[in-house]
Amino acid sequence: MGNFKELEIRIDSYVQEYVSRNRAAQIAKTILDTAGIGMKPILDHITIRTNNIDERAQEFLPLGYVYSETLEYSDWHAKVYRTPGFPSLFVDQAYDDKRGATSVIPRWVNQFGDHTLHHIAILVEDIEAAMSQLHHKGINFSGSILGEKGDVIRQIFSVPEQVEGAPFSVLELIERHAGYQGFSPPQADALMQSTVNN
Repeated sequence: MGNFKELEIRIDSYVQEYVSRNRAAQIAKTILDTAGIGMKPILDHITIRTNNIDERAQEFLPLGYVYSETLEYSDWHAKVYRTPGFPSLFVDQAYDDKRGATSVIPRWVNQFGDHTLHHIAILVEDIEAAMSQLHHKGINFSGSILGEKGDVIRQIFSVPEQVEGAPFSVLELIERHAGYQGFSPPQADALMQSTVNN
């Protein structure tokens, strides 16, 4: 069993650092704080980009996270780790062979490192309503919502925050239905692609 108190402190620290550097997350947090909810109850997952998933996950395994599943895409892959009461941990990297040559992940990791979050996903009941509220506060979104009304999962990324001319972090809105807790490989890859050219 993990050290859940230490895990809570660690996750809170990563999320606070991420929020301090992402305007969309700052606005969402302000709205949630005003309602007395805060960010923690609606965190769906947090995402770390790295050059070695297994090594990077070592920070979290002794604290209670366990491997859940692997997702594979054309030029990158991810492993999902879970523990009850905490957001899923999504750790991704480019393939180590020629398949990974076109992935944006190595450039991102080289510039920003792998000890910061690329994004967090907040769970929303109505993705269009959440987008509208954030849009009224100046937040734009990249591409269109992935998933149709009634699907078990619908997602969208905010336009990336820019740091030194490069896309840094995004805020993901995620709408889930029918108890679905997984990740849809086509949707995750489409989200990755939605921020490549922004």
